[in-house]
Amino acid sequence: MTDLIRSWVESANAETAEFPLNNLPYGVFARDGKPGRCCTAIGTHVLDLHGLEEAGVLDFGGTLRSGDWSAFMALGKPEWDRLRGWLLTALAEGAGAESTLSPHLQALSDVQLLMPFTVTEFTDFYASRHHASNVGRVLRGTNGEVPPNWLHIPIGYNGRASSVAVSGTDVRRPMGQLKAKDETMPRFGPSEQFDFELEFGAIVGQPSGGMIDVATAFDNIFGYVLLNDWSARDIQAWEFQPLGPFQSKAAATTISPWIVTAAALEPFRCAAAEREVPLLDYLQENGPMLYDVELEVALAPPSGEETVVTRSNYKHMYYSAAQQLTHHTTSGCPMRVGDLLGSGTISGPEKLSRGCMIELTWNGQEPVQLSSGETRAYIEDGDTVTIRGHAQGNGFRVGFGACSNRVVPSRG
Repeated sequence: MTDLIRSWVESANAETAEFPLNNLPYGVFARDGKPGRCCTAIGTHVLDLHGLEEAGVLDFGGTLRSGDWSAFMALGKPEWDRLRGWLLTALAEGAGAESTLSPHLQALSDVQLLMPFTVTEFTDFYASRHHASNVGRVLRGTNGEVPPNWLHIPIGYNGRASSVAVSGTDVRRPMGQLKAKDETMPRFGPSEQFDFELEFGAIVGQPSGGMIDVATAFDNIFGYVLLNDWSARDIQAWEFQPLGPFQSKAAATTISPWIVTAAALEPFRCAAAEREVPLLDYLQENGPMLYDVELEVALAPPSGEETVVTRSNYKHMYYSAAQQLTHHTTSGCPMRVGDLLGSGTISGPEKLSRGCMIELTWNGQEPVQLSSGETRAYIEDGDTVTIRGHAQGNGFRVGFGACSNRVVPSRG
């Protein structure tokens, strides 16, 4: 495992710092109502890359002055590597670049973080064996078996790019058709079973017009964000047969503001679980393609401190983002720069590692106890849900920042 790379930005060298020099995630910040500027996080600061390109210190064809990372992603992997290499050198302890870069550092606490890229399309997958088994038990009374195709194919659905928002954005409780088992007719109203889903989002950094292989797909992923795929379980239960989720998943999907690059996560690669049945050749991995990333979800009521309700890990997934991207292209479906792929709910083998409320509370039958003394079957108005994650190295961690959003009442 890689050791800490020390920086002349002293706050980056703390053992618990989320943004050491090993990380260098990409984001967009703003101050005083001005337009967003591309940056990287280092310690407790942001380094204004927009300003460095404007000053002629960096030259990436103006892409760092475009207000988000989409134009830079389109340049391709050699340019991704060139920028990361330059930053690793310039920010390293003893580099001699302090006088050049210090004027472009700003405290994280003084800036607002915005959407880091333009989401062109959003696809959500269903790739955790533990989640699929639990949902089958709680909703259909199965013994934990998964659908016949599940062990052969990364199952997913096309979602809404228009409702993807960044951490800090309020999430409005959705309205929709609801029908309880004992009701003969549906009714219209606010969702009574609003839920979070702990996910990992992969960002496609290169376009493809036809089928690509798994190795190419892995290299086409620019980076990753934490992702909350908010779900209205009662709306979903009524609408999903026979075509699956629609309005129940359209209210909001929220992401963390920092893109942690695939390069930063390289030391934390790990293999998926042993396959129960062999995958078809086009989905075979040529190496470990998951990451050992520790994840947690905290829930805070309006009047109390937060309670961690879930601790899980991305390594529990059955299919990697590269396999999901490969399968996505098999029909000839074009993939574009900025396509966002949700991993699907990340659930582990233990109760505390279940990645959503429908699993944690067994569809409301076993409410979660909060430190405030309150209980929750599902998310209530005023609650704040925060997802955090990091990969742990030797004396450092690669963090993602928080994906934190408050639920507000519906407009109905």
